[in-house]
Amino acid sequence: MSYSKSELIAYRLERAKEAFEDGKLLVSASRWNSAANRLYYACFYIVSAYLAQQDIRATTHSGLKTVFNKELIKTGKIPKEDGKLFNKLFGLRQEADYEDFHVMEKEDIEPLLPNIEHLIRDIESILALDEEG
Repeated sequence: MSYSKSELIAYRLERAKEAFEDGKLLVSASRWNSAANRLYYACFYIVSAYLAQQDIRATTHSGLKTVFNKELIKTGKIPKEDGKLFNKLFGLRQEADYEDFHVMEKEDIEPLLPNIEHLIRDIESILALDEEG
């Protein structure tokens, strides 16, 4: 089945919002490792939406992180703090998912929630502006 570019962007935007909501539910249940995963994916999907809009393809998580830094941070489209946040979430997700006996704590995850929500809104705004222009 084939989808239009706008359908793909809308799908990824919805996935970002859903993953963020899932992450918040996991935070409320003190499931820190799983929350790290979902919160990273919230950012992954919103960045993927931006890349789809720009017709840029990243085939790996590291590739997406590299393109994110190049296309959004170095160009000043979003603040450097958002870049640091995405890079931190990338590392936290790696630790949570792949390191045996690694346990995230409340202090690792909970303070990131407002920043993640801000990052999603920032990129969503860029998507809307690019769509209009």
